[in-house]
Amino acid sequence: MLVRGWRRNWQQRSKLERIDLYSRLTLSVMPWLFTLSWQLAPFKSDIRHAPLPIALGLALLLVSLAQCLLSNRNIQLSFAHYLGTAVFPRRRQLPPLVLLLVNLGLLATMAGVDGIADSGLLIMTMNAPVAHAITQVLVTPVRTFLIQSLALAALCVGVLAAVGVRGAALAGVVPTMLFGCALTLIAVRPSAWSLSVMWQAEEARDLQARLAVAEERLRFGRDLHDVLGRNLAVIALKSELAVELAQRGRPEAVDQMVEVQRIARTSQQEVRDVVRGYREADLSTELAGARGVLSAAGIECEVTGDAGGELPAPIQSALGWVVREAATNVLRHGDPRRCTIRLSSLPDSVVLRVENDGAAPAPGPDGGSGVGDGSGSGGSGLAGLRERLRVLDGSLAAGPTGNGLFRLTATIPLGPTTPSARLDRPPAAREAPVLQEERR
Repeated sequence: MLVRGWRRNWQQRSKLERIDLYSRLTLSVMPWLFTLSWQLAPFKSDIRHAPLPIALGLALLLVSLAQCLLSNRNIQLSFAHYLGTAVFPRRRQLPPLVLLLVNLGLLATMAGVDGIADSGLLIMTMNAPVAHAITQVLVTPVRTFLIQSLALAALCVGVLAAVGVRGAALAGVVPTMLFGCALTLIAVRPSAWSLSVMWQAEEARDLQARLAVAEERLRFGRDLHDVLGRNLAVIALKSELAVELAQRGRPEAVDQMVEVQRIARTSQQEVRDVVRGYREADLSTELAGARGVLSAAGIECEVTGDAGGELPAPIQSALGWVVREAATNVLRHGDPRRCTIRLSSLPDSVVLRVENDGAAPAPGPDGGSGVGDGSGSGGSGLAGLRERLRVLDGSLAAGPTGNGLFRLTATIPLGPTTPSARLDRPPAAREAPVLQEERR
């Protein structure tokens, strides 16, 4: 039962990995997009068509493309630094910084030789820090990044003023460069923060699943210890006593061994009771659990029909196992978006139908699509359910219905039922040795 949480987490992790990949690809493409638009646009009319300005413009374009390459090279490590899974080496911050300074130097040289108009100068100034800022914003705190942006804007103003840029062009350098830095901050930091929160939530779900499994193991072990610990101690003591009495030739040894046999049989029954309680499946609990698990996995789940509260306990237990197995396999197979669970009580039978979309096209071992087969290749999910239903003269049908739908239908006739203890036992073939021992 607890394995369902692991399967759901696996599916959720797959979706999260796709979101992570999409975010990283977006940040890798962003500097190229800005460079090819903001650096190429001035060539049409803003850069003076003379050999020197054109050469400087081409050099500036090449430096910007090199900045994009370095940004792509550092994006993975900077993401890991932000997520806390790695440390971004300081030496890798130096080459992007050098290219940024070269970029500003070429831009100032072009402005100094009067090779670019004011509008083109501002566009190139806005693009200059973007590639460097994409990784820098992930490896430094926001406050530090803002201070660095202000310092870079002041440096750019000083350099451009030194080469003779005046008036509106010089005044516009600060807001345009800060706009480029702010745009990068707004685009990159929230995306990284969202990924960080999602990965932390995923790790918390994994930890919760592991803790649940560990808690269940402790509970089961504690129950077995409580059942067997005292009885085994008594058996050991009485066996020792019987040995001593037998060695002395006293007839009381037979009475002690009879008592040992009685305690052993009692322990055997108590262990069966523990296992039966561990394997019980309550229908209402399983319906609520299936709806919660599927909804948490992003699958719209609708439970309709009767609640099953008036059904006999054996039927509720059997149908609870069907709901549990069906919900598990909806998560495991295909790519479902919607699942419907309907329980109907007819005059002579009760019918449970589980239907989901997104069924996988490959045939499963039972002739279905694989969604809901309970096993994948060679598994025993449906076989185990059929054995449980067969005890109650019930039947199970599972298979695709077309249009990507998969349907699992369990039918149990209403009438005299087998005691619930039979539902919780393993298949007859597995219990044959136990039954033979009891017959003896």
